[in-house]
Amino acid sequence: MKKSGKLTYLPGEASFLDPVRLDADTPDKAKAVVIPFGLEASVSYGGGTAKGPQAILDASHQLELYDEELGREPYLDFGIAAVVQPRIPKRVDKALDMLAATVGAVLDAGKLPFVLGGEHSLTAGAIRPFAERFKDLVVLQFDAHADLRDGYMGEHFSHAAAMRRVLDHEHVRMVQVGIRAFCQAEADFYNANRDRIDMHLGLDQARWDMEKILKPLQGRPVYITVDIDALDGAIMPATGTPTPGGMTYLQLLAYIRRACEIGRVVGMDLVEFAPIKGFHAYDFTAAQLAAKMLNYAMSGTKPR
Repeated sequence: MKKSGKLTYLPGEASFLDPVRLDADTPDKAKAVVIPFGLEASVSYGGGTAKGPQAILDASHQLELYDEELGREPYLDFGIAAVVQPRIPKRVDKALDMLAATVGAVLDAGKLPFVLGGEHSLTAGAIRPFAERFKDLVVLQFDAHADLRDGYMGEHFSHAAAMRRVLDHEHVRMVQVGIRAFCQAEADFYNANRDRIDMHLGLDQARWDMEKILKPLQGRPVYITVDIDALDGAIMPATGTPTPGGMTYLQLLAYIRRACEIGRVVGMDLVEFAPIKGFHAYDFTAAQLAAKMLNYAMSGTKPR
């Protein structure tokens, strides 16, 4: 492990991507920092998100570094490091305070934070340093669930309230893509806040217009949060609530790629991955998705 300022980095053999990549042992030079944060405190159906970050890190060691879409090994353009996961407090509010401090330290170091969860409640902590720094921040959410409840089962910071807590920052705007599961109270909140929330339902996929959906990101700082259940449940069952009617893997990549072209991505998270023992394909898919998100955000979207 290597300490730099407030950050303690994982050694190359335990970090993100192939341990023999050229930048594996120079984490202080990296421009992107992966933050494993296996928070699992308010899940309400299937569990296992605490093991998600490590499964993604482990699977990432098997990814090829060459991106056939971009025609290069993109990590060489920016460098990737990963920090040591801390002992996460059991109380969600305390855990979110811890994560906010870590994300803030990464931003202070001039690097892009990418949080690997863990349940979606963590986004409410991760977003705080961005909300403090950017007064025109847009959050782009890919998800099966609206997550707009004002708390759930007695927990104000529940995963089911993740985006409601993000919108506690009154200047933040939100674009939600792939939503196909929410309750009446969430529908009422959305209808009362359409000036701040653009919700695009999964059932309308055949009529989606990517340019119109992503237009609010134009020229603005963007935080991307991907709940892995945005993917169709048949593609990604390794999550607490796999939901039918979701996006395909390539469709999700296309939207993330275009978002990185239209807006200025300042931070990201990938949450709600719950590995299934013996089914490594899902670990690999999650790791590949994480790598592509970093490639688009940090190296661009065009071949050179």
